[in-house]
Amino acid sequence: MSSLGDRFIRRRFSALVSLLRAAIQLPQPSRHSVFLGSALDFTRSYAQLVAENALLRQQLIILHRQVDKPRFTPTDRLWLVLLVSRVRHWKEAILILKPDTLLRWHHQGFRLFWRFKSRNRGGCPRVASETIALIQQMARENSLWGVERIRGELMKLGIRVPRSTIQKYVRLARPHPAHGQNWPTFLKNHAQIVWACDFLPVIDMFFRQFYAFFIIELGSRRVVHLRVTPHPTDAWVRQQLREATPYGLTPRFLIRDRDSKYGDDFTRVAKASSIEVLKTPYRAPKANAICERFLGSLRRECLDHLLVVGGRQLHRVIKEYVEYFNRARPHQGIGQRIPGGTLPQPAWPRRGRRIAVPVLNGLHHDYRRAV
Repeated sequence: MSSLGDRFIRRRFSALVSLLRAAIQLPQPSRHSVFLGSALDFTRSYAQLVAENALLRQQLIILHRQVDKPRFTPTDRLWLVLLVSRVRHWKEAILILKPDTLLRWHHQGFRLFWRFKSRNRGGCPRVASETIALIQQMARENSLWGVERIRGELMKLGIRVPRSTIQKYVRLARPHPAHGQNWPTFLKNHAQIVWACDFLPVIDMFFRQFYAFFIIELGSRRVVHLRVTPHPTDAWVRQQLREATPYGLTPRFLIRDRDSKYGDDFTRVAKASSIEVLKTPYRAPKANAICERFLGSLRRECLDHLLVVGGRQLHRVIKEYVEYFNRARPHQGIGQRIPGGTLPQPAWPRRGRRIAVPVLNGLHHDYRRAV
């Protein structure tokens, strides 16, 4: 009987201890849930809450001295904004962040709220991807067209799109508003009255440097003038311009780079001949693209395969290549036409003897029909 009584007493005592432990742990605030911690605070006295508040504040002060910039999750930011709205002197209670940061979070939440309120709830139908591509194509290819002009072209095709939608996609295709035609369009519109000039530096086998000077007509891609010199001065370049424009055969515009070889004498001769000189921007080889393309062809198709001995040989070789370029070589930029000729005949007789005329001692060949 005594053993049964002792066992009963021990069971009752252990149950009482467990109940007391649960009662002691019940008022402790939760470290992971704001709702549970706030609900448990109602079971505690005012003195306990004040003491715990002071204890938490002291811990925050110690933490603020050791952690420079704590990380906040979006949930933490939301709870801080909501709790601050219920505290009167919240600026004095904030320790781990600045009040301006909390205000910025509030403004961001305000913007997100009104963006959600003003979202599109299925008003206007979606614009087809083909229509968007067409709007952007019109904006890229026609730099002078505005929104209403593009809208009119779309209406001609039976496509009705709001003005704001067109304006949205025009900005994506054309970020910077155009105030006129671009450079390629200007060259195409004035190609027949525009010439371009440039220098090609060449080093011979004895490490002497020569300069080949070219003037090209943009409309036909024909090389108008060619000379070679080891010392290109302002007076020499001026004389080349005079020789390239005999009997008043002058262009309206002349494109050149900003090389110092073009001096005041060159400018005066151009002005006296009613030629407007257009200077290319700095580090913009595409502004004189046709000249650069010809110089590249000259290097790849001629000079890279020869040893240059001196200036006379260089002039003779380049002159022969220029005659081949002007009279026999088809050019892709003008529809496979010859710069100094016309379109090739579309229907040659299938029978007949063909001959191959060697150019530069067989480096290239000019194929013709025998008479």
